[in-house]
Amino acid sequence: MVDKLKTFVNKRNKYVVCQKAKFASSFFERLKGLMFSKNLPDCDGLLLSPCNSIHTFFMNYSLDVIFLDNQFKVIKILRGLKPWRLSWIYFRSTQVLEMKAGSLNNEIIEGDMLEALDV
Repeated sequence: MVDKLKTFVNKRNKYVVCQKAKFASSFFERLKGLMFSKNLPDCDGLLLSPCNSIHTFFMNYSLDVIFLDNQFKVIKILRGLKPWRLSWIYFRSTQVLEMKAGSLNNEIIEGDMLEALDV
């Protein structure tokens, strides 16, 4: 995984969606994702790019998931996605931000724009 971390902030209300997100951009990084992990590795989230669908096979915990387009517009939000599930394919999505379930509150909605800031 790329060690460069990003903070994701909702442009509409300045809500910090994810304090420290790692990037998974290679095929094998995206394939493994968070499988088999007990928790997120030294971060609050994992950004999978490119990506428009996920699974939670071999996961040990539930996820909050944000599907984003290439401009970081929120396409779809899934809260509390349990292990051993599949998401739909969101064709407008080009990347996915995964976080531990319970990370997201109601300060973010579909259609919001996120800003990626260097940590």
